Amino acid sequence: MASSHWGNSRGNKNDDKMDKIMESENNRLVDNLSNKVSMLKGIAIDIDRESKQQNKYLGGMGDDFGGAAGLLTGSAQRLSHMIASGKSNRKLMCYIIAGLVFLFVVLYYGLGRAVK
Repeated sequence: MASSHWGNSRGNKNDDKMDKIMESENNRLVDNLSNKVSMLKGIAIDIDRESKQQNKYLGGMGDDFGGAAGLLTGSAQRLSHMIASGKSNRKLMCYIIAGLVFLFVVLYYGLGRAVK
């Protein structure tokens, strides 16, 4: 009977050691998981901030394109009116078209070199 009592107390000591080892391992894994969750939270906050900034930027671009479209529409209407006015403005129209082509070529090569 004494030997069975000795085995039980020895088994309890081993169980206590095993419980402590498992508890420390669980605590280490919980800390590791907590660090990873904190890192993911930071990444999610950064993604949210970046998406809001990009949406604001795109909204501003939409307004700029709307203004440019209005300007081009007005210019096209004035050009159509000038073309419809007759032969008297053909010389002026040729100068305007030549100037626009020259401006386009200068901007094309100028921006092409600036990008490189």
